[in-house]
Amino acid sequence: MQLFYAPEISLPCHTLGEEESKHCIRVLRMKCGDELHLTDGKGTMYRCKVVNDNPKRCTVEVIETTPNYEPLSYNLVMAVAPTKNIDRFEWFLEKATEVGISEIYPLLSEHSERKEIKHEREEKVITSAVKQSLKAYHPTLHPMTRFKDLATMPFEGDKFIAHCNSEVGNQREYLGSLIKKGASTLILIGPEGDFSEEEIIFAIDNGFKPITLGKERLRTETAAVVATVVVSTINKL
Repeated sequence: MQLFYAPEISLPCHTLGEEESKHCIRVLRMKCGDELHLTDGKGTMYRCKVVNDNPKRCTVEVIETTPNYEPLSYNLVMAVAPTKNIDRFEWFLEKATEVGISEIYPLLSEHSERKEIKHEREEKVITSAVKQSLKAYHPTLHPMTRFKDLATMPFEGDKFIAHCNSEVGNQREYLGSLIKKGASTLILIGPEGDFSEEEIIFAIDNGFKPITLGKERLRTETAAVVATVVVSTINKL
């Protein structure tokens, strides 16, 4: 199954962009009559056949539409402080998309080493992971968001903050023991220097529960992936 991303798909025939057309015809060597799949990233999967194998303007005809294709049974929003080495943050974006995630907020906190991201570049990382893992839902990547704006954002669901400071705030509980199947979940993951004491207290005062991801000390991107996997695993039990 070859999957292409077409957020603005036109029916019944759709012409791929130049980059996607080249990949389809030159790299995958598809020809007229060959089948492939498109997704709009909003949950609909389209089975198509190639009707024009031009390597710059490949056109496909939709022959079957499957709405609500393999949706997540839960809503997971991850707010993660991007790492100084952007490759590590992009690794998180890729793996979280593969595992299953709804929304991602790059988080700007007091100890953040990176103050901005290249949004278009990170969108491409997510899109590539969507196609590779054959998903019909494209996670939403939000702009960089300040910690206090995120902590006070309205959210209908369970809210957690992962941190390493055992002397601040309430006692931390293991994330896996708090996840509810089918629930909406928001998790904050801090930078390498962790959240500040002020941020931890501010989050708790705004309804976040302090959590731990285990005894191991994890890098930011590893902690974010572990949290994503824990939520996914609990929802599949």
